[in-house]
Amino acid sequence: MTIPKIILAGAAAIAVGSAALAQQSLTGTITRIDEPNGKVTIQQTQSGTVGANAGGAADDFKVQDGLMFNALQAGDKVVFTATEVAGVKTITKLEKR
Repeated sequence: MTIPKIILAGAAAIAVGSAALAQQSLTGTITRIDEPNGKVTIQQTQSGTVGANAGGAADDFKVQDGLMFNALQAGDKVVFTATEVAGVKTITKLEKR
C-alpha cells in the first residue's frame, strides 16, 4: 500500500469513528442553563480508570428545538446524544436520570 493510500485509509477510519461516537449516548451533569440563548453546559462523566477523580470537560451545547428547559436544573444527571450541526455541538436527545 502506498503512503497516500495509508493516509487516506487512516483519515477515513477517523471520520467513521467520529461519526459513530456522535451517535452514542453520553452521560453527565448539568452545570449551567442558559435558556435565553438556548444552551446548557454539561460536565461529561469521566469513563475509564476506576478511582479517577477528574471529571470530564464541561462543554456548552445548543439545545435542539422541542427540548424543554423548564424540567432541567443545575445538578441534574442526564443521558444525552449530541451531534455537530454547522460547527455547533447540539443536543438531539436529553433525558434526566
